Formats: sequence, structure tokens, C-alpha cells
Amino acid sequence: MTSANQTSEIEYGNAGETEESPFVPLPYKIVSKHKDTQDIATIAIEPVEGSIKPYKSGQFNMLTAYRVGEVAISISSEPTSAKRIVHTIRDVGAVSHALINSEIGDMIGVRGPFGTDWQTSDPGDADYVVVAGGIGLAPLRGAIFELANQIGKKRKVNLLVGARSPDQIIYVADMRRLEQLGVKVYETVDIADSNWRGSVGLVTELIDKAVFDPSNTKALLCGPEIMIRFTARKLIESGIDPQSILVSLERNMQCGIGLCGHCQLGPYLICRDGPVFTWAPLVKDLLSQKER
Repeated sequence: MTSANQTSEIEYGNAGETEESPFVPLPYKIVSKHKDTQDIATIAIEPVEGSIKPYKSGQFNMLTAYRVGEVAISISSEPTSAKRIVHTIRDVGAVSHALINSEIGDMIGVRGPFGTDWQTSDPGDADYVVVAGGIGLAPLRGAIFELANQIGKKRKVNLLVGARSPDQIIYVADMRRLEQLGVKVYETVDIADSNWRGSVGLVTELIDKAVFDPSNTKALLCGPEIMIRFTARKLIESGIDPQSILVSLERNMQCGIGLCGHCQLGPYLICRDGPVFTWAPLVKDLLSQKER
């Protein structure tokens, strides 16, 4: 979080906002922590005084590291997780660095939930292809468990995961749980080590292995924008309706409610109008615009 945003937080706090205000973070305690990779950690938090409103898979919270600032982080837990919320965080700046170096029992602030969702609370009878690149699996985690818990005899759920190397794959234990629930999990890496027994190559190459009915399939995509572009193209070529493809665009979100303008992409503010968008008719053109 930039110093400008830290200043904004102080100004909002001095403006006499109440606990119901979207500007005021509620205190949450870190109750568990797991280091996924060298620079990624997953924390679970629970409320201390009051709690945020119910959330949906795909939405995000603004997390505050006290005396440092706040940052937008996707919610990685299922909406059925009651008051415990899970966030997976990559160390990419001062705020995220402070958050992943926090200890169990430490306090952080939470505002939210914000944004649009994956629409998996009532998925109907469609098959699903969920494609994640790197930490892009974090915003998808809640949705994939929602789908896994609703798998019927007629629905197929495919999870396609790509990473730079085996040690960059997150939620390794979750993969096995999902397979037990009936999800077909496919993994690939760009660079393999001597212990890797999975696929090597682009995540788009896994689409040919997935089993689904293109005429009745929805796809959820999250990861680097170049991955999203090529994956969406491949899915459309396979017969999936472009309007059945949802993508998460997580650009520079800094306020969560569309006031600061940092996340503007074309006519949209990602934190307010996204982060989940339908591929057609908008996202293809949006991804051609540079981040501000």
C-alpha cells in the first residue's frame, strides 16, 4: 500500500465513520498460518469485535497491517466457513510482507467483502473447467470447494493448475482432498525437477485432458493475464460459449469501493465492477489496455 493510501485511511478514520462504514476495518485475530511457498503464506482469521458481512467465492477483503497500510486480498475460504476467513498472500510489498510475517495471535484489520463473485452458489447442472495459474488458485479455492461439495453423477468438475515449478504449487493437500470429492485435478509446471511426475508445459495443454460437455460447461479463470487470454481462446475453440467463461482481473485495487480510481480499466473500476467479469463481450478488449 502506498503512503498516499495510508494517509487516506487516517483521513477516513478521522471523519467520524462508524463500525458500519466500509472505510473502517474491523479487528480480526490470526488463528492459524501456513507457509505455502518461499514467498506465499495462508492465514486464517477470526473476528474479535463484530464481523464483516457474509461473502461469496471470488470476492475480496481489504486487509490492514496496522502501522503499515492495507491491501486488497482475495478470500480463499468457502462461504460456509462461518466467521473464520482464509486469505492466501504473496509477499510483493510492504503491507503483504507485514501480513505474511505476522504471527498467530496478532491482530489485523478487515474491510469487506467487496466485488463480484464466481456465481458458484447455485451452479445448476453444468460441467466446470477451473483454470488457475500460480497464486491465481487462491481466489478460486472457495469456488472449487463449493463445486466439489455439489458434484452429482451428471456434473464433471475439472481443476487445471499451472505453476512455474513444483515448489510454486500452493494448496498441495487440498488437491488430494478435491480428488477424493470427485474433482479431476490436472497439474503442470514450466520447469520440472527430478521428483516431478506430472505434466510439463503450458496450462492450456491440460484442456485437452479435461472431460466436459462444451455445450453445457462453465469456465473460471484466474492467473497472469497472458494465461487468461490464451486459456480463454483455447476454451472457446473447444466449443465453450464465451459468455460462460468468467475471469478474475485483479489490477491495482487500493480502496475497495471505487473511489480512488487506481483500478480503472476502460470504463470499469475493477474493485467495484469486478474483479470477476464475463469474458464476452468485454474482457478480451479490456486486457489490451495497459495498467495505470
